[in-house]
Amino acid sequence: MHLGWMTFALLFTILVEYGMLLLMGEKRRKVLLASIVVNVLTNIPLNLYMLHVDGGWMTFMVGESLVVLVEAVWYHVFVRNISQALVYSLLCNAASCLFGLLVQLVWKISFL
Repeated sequence: MHLGWMTFALLFTILVEYGMLLLMGEKRRKVLLASIVVNVLTNIPLNLYMLHVDGGWMTFMVGESLVVLVEAVWYHVFVRNISQALVYSLLCNAASCLFGLLVQLVWKISFL
């Protein structure tokens, strides 16, 4: 994964997760901005980790689980409700992960 793909992955993740927060009814500017910051802080290290480790499914799942935990803690600082923070983190990351996998699948199929 080179810089262009990492940048795409980061921007894609930010858009999906920001959109998910809006779909869940989040309107607080500080929470929406916090989602951008936390994705910069977690997406880049996760992609670098995947690039320099074997990149298999288990590695991906461990990395993604750590991201969910870190983001839940981060959201808790802003929403002050651990249940809501966990829901935000789980749903946002599930959506960005699934959409990301779908984009990769479509990309691979279109270039077969």
